[in-house]
Amino acid sequence: MTTVWLYSLISVLAVSLVSLVGILIFAISLDRLKRILIFLVSFSAGGLLGDVFFHIFPEISEASGFNQTTGILMLAGMLLFFILEKYIHWLHCHEPENESHSHNLAPMVFLGDGLHNFLDGVIIAASYTISLPLGLATTTAIILHEIPQEIGDFGVLLHAGYSKIKALSFNLVSALSAILGTIIGLVFASAAGNFAVFVLPVAAASFIYIAAADFIPELHKETQPSKSALHVLGFALGALAMFLLTLVE
Repeated sequence: MTTVWLYSLISVLAVSLVSLVGILIFAISLDRLKRILIFLVSFSAGGLLGDVFFHIFPEISEASGFNQTTGILMLAGMLLFFILEKYIHWLHCHEPENESHSHNLAPMVFLGDGLHNFLDGVIIAASYTISLPLGLATTTAIILHEIPQEIGDFGVLLHAGYSKIKALSFNLVSALSAILGTIIGLVFASAAGNFAVFVLPVAAASFIYIAAADFIPELHKETQPSKSALHVLGFALGALAMFLLTLVE
């Protein structure tokens, strides 16, 4: 169990440090960053789905098999992320247009991103309790989708009028909730041996939702054939990276 704690905490610290990726905005021109970011989105979409189909689903099948409980947990996971996103968007769209409107974005970003990161931490803990390779693969998938998300959150905070240092600080504090999620997840895993069996379907649902509802629609906005081909390549490379990780299992 000591090894599980060690790997889980190292992994979640790595995920939390991704919140500082907003520094890239300082060093890279906006146009170049957009080109890099959209490729990262396609790579992340492939990586998330690759982790689900190559790692999480096989582990669920081996641990408990696919049954009605698995289906309920997956639907619950998708519903949770759907509600979270709808709530944040609803607050955003119904804020009155005034000087304080942009500053009210910060608490919403902080709350939404904090809860998301907390769940990521729980997922990391559950994955490592199953096996080291699953934990590494899931951590990689989370880092991949955190990069474009954190850059996006950083941009929102800058737009809301926050300084670059304050925006980075907000992102970092929000990211630290993942550590809390990992610790709580590990404690529950120690107390309940079947903890991961219930968390993995939710993890699979969250990855599918993020890839299908957030990333892939963003990729479909690009209609230029050459750029679309690059997105397809990025998606395939992301999935391939997850498949190659199965070789260490």
